[in-house]
Amino acid sequence: MSNNAMTTHAPIPLVDLKAQQREVQDQVNEGLARIFENTAFIGGAAVADFEQAYAGFVGAGHCIGVGNGTDALELALRAAGVGPGDEVIIPANTFVATAEAVSLVGAIVVPVDVDPQHLLIDPLAAAEAVTERTKAIIPVHLYGQTAFVEELEPIAAACGAVIIEDAAQSQGATRFGRNAGTLGRVAGTSFYPGKNLGAAGDAGAVLTNDPELAERVRLLSAHGSRVKYVHEAVGRNSRLDAVQAVVLSAKLERLAGWNQLRRDAAARYSELLADVPGVVLPQQAEGNEDVWHLYVVQVEERDRVLAELNEAGIGAGIHYPDPVHLTPAFEHLGYGAGSFPVAEQAAGRILSLPLYPHITEEQQQRVVQALNAAVSR
Repeated sequence: MSNNAMTTHAPIPLVDLKAQQREVQDQVNEGLARIFENTAFIGGAAVADFEQAYAGFVGAGHCIGVGNGTDALELALRAAGVGPGDEVIIPANTFVATAEAVSLVGAIVVPVDVDPQHLLIDPLAAAEAVTERTKAIIPVHLYGQTAFVEELEPIAAACGAVIIEDAAQSQGATRFGRNAGTLGRVAGTSFYPGKNLGAAGDAGAVLTNDPELAERVRLLSAHGSRVKYVHEAVGRNSRLDAVQAVVLSAKLERLAGWNQLRRDAAARYSELLADVPGVVLPQQAEGNEDVWHLYVVQVEERDRVLAELNEAGIGAGIHYPDPVHLTPAFEHLGYGAGSFPVAEQAAGRILSLPLYPHITEEQQQRVVQALNAAVSR
């Protein structure tokens, strides 16, 4: 089938939130009506109920809703005592927010390479990057996987560093039965609309089993204040609002089922693509139960393949086109091309295929057909 023929079908988006929204619309409308009737827009029962429910879902002792995922990481770092001059180890292959959060607390971003199979932080590379100034290690649970935190634990313990998870893409994922977001001392997550658990705008949360750290995060997220007009620390304004809590609560009730639909779709892709030459498929690490936030393959001539898929109405994308150290915002770190070869090579090959809970088998077959045609040229 030619590309022109394929475009006669409805385009297939990278992410389609409309089916999710239809499922929750009535419940959301009821919750929003209560919020607007009571004018309880900041804090209140809706936020407290969601925080309790999400903490229970993940298995964390405390969940503190905040404005977005970047704030969640920054507040987690600040609450853990990371500040100016400290070094924080992160994977080179991550969204820029991981590095931004480190910079925003005045700490020094120390990128390291990733493992070639899963593109997660390489524990051996992390160990080599440790110095006397290392204060934290941030494993990123990328693409719906869970990083190898148990291999980072002795490294962190040996240098007195804290493990702070970037759990923005792993809501519901587990490693050896333990939930992503509960493996380190503290974690930040994002409820950006396209996440497995997405709000109707920006939102995030900090997760921890440490009650003192939880209280510190809550303090810092509310202008450093427990009592109105009494400010114990220089904080910021980063709170989960009640409207977003209503949306998140409705979606949380369905998240386990939606994650299973993602797993089913990922398995279908792997089956359909098994015999397609030139396509390297993602693999689930031993001990992991991934939630497939993204289904990321690797191909040669990625930019050409992506352009042909998009021309055929397939909403494929790239997560992420440049490793952190090669983005203009972090050129000052002084790492040039060749510093982290695995992450750099992957950045030119990775391709995210459309994946969401309600994607149909017919849509996936069209994606595979278009990808097969593109890589065969």
